Amino acid sequence: MISPEELAGMIDHTNIKPNATKDDIKKLCKECVEYSFSSACVTPTNVALTYEILGDTNVKVCSVVGFPFGTNKSEIKAFEALVAVEDGAVELDMVMNIGAMKSSENALVQRDIEGVVESADGTVVKVIIETALLTDDEKIGASILSQKAGADYVKTSTGIGYSGANVYDVKLIRETIGSDMGVKASGSIRNLKTALEMIDAGASRIGTSTGPAIMNELLKK
Repeated sequence: MISPEELAGMIDHTNIKPNATKDDIKKLCKECVEYSFSSACVTPTNVALTYEILGDTNVKVCSVVGFPFGTNKSEIKAFEALVAVEDGAVELDMVMNIGAMKSSENALVQRDIEGVVESADGTVVKVIIETALLTDDEKIGASILSQKAGADYVKTSTGIGYSGANVYDVKLIRETIGSDMGVKASGSIRNLKTALEMIDAGASRIGTSTGPAIMNELLKK
């Protein structure tokens, strides 16, 4: 069985709701510190506040980029990444250009990711490929392009409006990219059983808004 420390270190505790208040973000940060989660993942407007609270802790600040549809122009995504880093983010979860991927515009998809990687300047970049909208061949192609573009992780889902992570997709991504990159499973991970299934399938990071509940299951609180 995984230890509490190991599991907590794999969780990106998340609040990316459009109606998240400052009090909600403060609560998120408090929980991140209490459970020693890997990061607090927030929307761009909440990065500065999150960094203000967590800057002196071991919890990383993560921002989403091009969220939730990935349809922003590449230049906008690159600038958004730059501002997020300036505000204190050390991890970025960017949404791939899904329409370009489905149109077989591979060069555009890769450049889109590369722009964020370059703006991030060493900051960890996770590429959200939104598996629910892709065929298996497209999932494989998106994972390979993320790898070629210099990203650090492939992430399954935004968790907004579409089905989230499943074991099949996590295994497929892990088999495609090998061991050199991370895999982040996110969306619909609300309990310990599901989190452990994703980890067994090859996930190295779990994105969830219910981190405390998952940890409490393991701790049997």
